[in-house]
Formats: sequence, C-alpha cells, structure tokens
Amino acid sequence: MSLTFTFDPSVTPDLRDGILDLWTDVSNAGGAVGFVPPVNRDTIRPELVKHFAGMAGGRIRLLVAHDEAGQVAATAFFSFNTHRLMTHWVWLYTVMVHPRHQGKGYGRDLLAAAADRARTFDGIEAIRLTCRGGLGLERFYGSCGYKEVGRVPGAIRVAPGEDRDDVIMLLSLD
Repeated sequence: MSLTFTFDPSVTPDLRDGILDLWTDVSNAGGAVGFVPPVNRDTIRPELVKHFAGMAGGRIRLLVAHDEAGQVAATAFFSFNTHRLMTHWVWLYTVMVHPRHQGKGYGRDLLAAAADRARTFDGIEAIRLTCRGGLGLERFYGSCGYKEVGRVPGAIRVAPGEDRDDVIMLLSLD
C-alpha cells in the first residue's frame, strides 16, 4: 500500500469532506489535532474554513495524501511566517494520518514528503511544529529527525485538571 501526495490541491467538495472526515476521525481516536473527543464535522468545520481562508490568502499551503482507494488519508498544512525576521522557517500544522492507516509508516511518509516540499520553498531552512505532550509524539517526531527545542509546561488544557505540555519541535532542512 502507498500514498499519493498532492501539494496545493484544488479545494473541491470531495477534498473538503475528506479532510473533515479525516480530522473528525483522528480527533475522536484521541489524536492531538486541536480537539478533544467527542467531536463531529460541525465542530471542526470552522477551523478547516480558517485553514482554507489562509490558503486563499497564500499564508497556508496544503500537502494531502490519498490512499489507494482515493480517500484522504493524511494531511499537513504549512503556515508561512509574516514577521520579516522569521521568514526562514515554516510552521507545520494539523499533521494527521487516518486511524485506519496507523502502523503502516504513513506518518513517516507524510513527514518526509513535507520536508521534501519545504526544501523547495525559497529561503526556508527549517520546519517548526508543536505537539501535545504526554502522548509519545515527541519520540515519534524525534525519530523522524525533529529536535525538541522548547516545552511550555501545562500550556494545553484537554480537560479541567488535565493539562499537557506544549512541545516545540524543529527540523533543520540543511
């Protein structure tokens, strides 16, 4: 099995619905992608609309992967810095692989494809992302070449009395 990656795809109803389904399923499976289960598509839709608005404005770009059945299987959104002193690195947001594909190496494939794409951006030297502590994500990103460069204890509140660290990771593209 393999993924087909597309960068900057046209936003069609099928793509929109595929990303909504992906984001909903990942969230409900406990994935750390901005929500805490249970969620539905209507909960996620406003956040996806913000991503699409950023894409329309040129500040955000999308890398999407489809599986062999043609379904959206994974995503990563690039967000470009507007501050003139930080334009040499890019954020990677909403990095998701559908739960049905967990354990197939698709997460590594997605991160490798994102790094390859970022290397084609003029002046970009690094990718930065954040992840929710306490889920082992730092180890996963570390195994893909990212280095932990910061941690804000208790910055993410997933429930009353249940705070997680916000872990900042960096991948140098040199």
